[in-house]
Amino acid sequence: MLPYGRQSISAEDVEAVTAVLGTDWLTTGPAVTRFEDDLSAHVGGNPAVAVTSGTAALHVAYAAAGVGPGQDVVVAPLTFVATASAAALLGANVVFADVSPDTGNLDPDAAKAALTPNTTVVSGVDYAGHPIDAEPLREIAHGAGALLLEDAAHSIGGTWHGRPVGDLADLTTLSFFPTKNLTTAEGGAVVSPRDDLVAGARSFRNHGLVRDRAAQRFPDEGPWHQEVHAFGLNYRLPDLLAALGSSQLTRLAAFTARRAEIHARYDAALADVAEVRTPSRRDGADPAWHLYPLRVLDGRRRELFDHLRGNGIGVQVNYVPAYWHPVFADLGYRRGLCPNAEEYYAQQISLPLFPDLADADVDRVAQLVREFFGHRE
Repeated sequence: MLPYGRQSISAEDVEAVTAVLGTDWLTTGPAVTRFEDDLSAHVGGNPAVAVTSGTAALHVAYAAAGVGPGQDVVVAPLTFVATASAAALLGANVVFADVSPDTGNLDPDAAKAALTPNTTVVSGVDYAGHPIDAEPLREIAHGAGALLLEDAAHSIGGTWHGRPVGDLADLTTLSFFPTKNLTTAEGGAVVSPRDDLVAGARSFRNHGLVRDRAAQRFPDEGPWHQEVHAFGLNYRLPDLLAALGSSQLTRLAAFTARRAEIHARYDAALADVAEVRTPSRRDGADPAWHLYPLRVLDGRRRELFDHLRGNGIGVQVNYVPAYWHPVFADLGYRRGLCPNAEEYYAQQISLPLFPDLADADVDRVAQLVREFFGHRE
């Protein structure tokens, strides 16, 4: 089965991870510091806080933003559930706002309409790798006294009007799951230009421990002493995985370029198939494509999905609107809330896209799509 996504591991990656096994550090140590510094160079020079997953990054970012009970967080629904659930776990009320029909990203007008006096964070998602419409969303969030969070799980390596992902919002979260644009096996990061948010993220990912004697309430307890002033969790990334991340970052530009080539090859092969819509890209966007989200316009998405799976193509659908999950339905959220997101989901199918995908496989996938709709060479 040809998967829709797959990690790209080199001999250098293996060597980097193996080298850590010969050191005194397996958990958080110098390799994590190096990875955070390496990552910072790709996100506009902003500090990065490495954590154990993209979901952890969202939880940490919301905690750093002070999200809690009595507060509202505006979220785009066309996303993996964690963008919303991480805020809900902190006690916030999640307010879903619809997406733009072309990109599937949070629509600024919908986000503005969703604001309340209690809005703390507006969370946009770089769906499929296309950056959010950062300028109006930032203006909307800041005008309401809220922060803008960019869930960039799909998009490290991309730019928006020349600015890199990681330099567009108050908080940016990244994911390094194997199918993402680079991997640490499991892992993620929080990025911010604001020192207070970085400090909050570092504290929450390490149980909220205070080791600085000048900040402790009982500094004379002893040299071993550490305190917790606010609850946190253990979201520390191990050195083993951070070493893999630093090695992968050396090839991020090549990964991004190859993903763009594959994306363009699908575009060209499917341009004349009237039954589908190829992904949109707005002026000023240079995406780091994570997905190839083809849209089937005639209600035959399920048939095409089964046809491709039956021919050994491991396509996927990304994503069911977050509020459709029973956990949100049980809280009173109802279908029909965000029509654009629901229509996008009903049409969407992700074709295989990863750097090691051969041109011949791209052509085979495209030909199977064409043949399904009766288009032959």
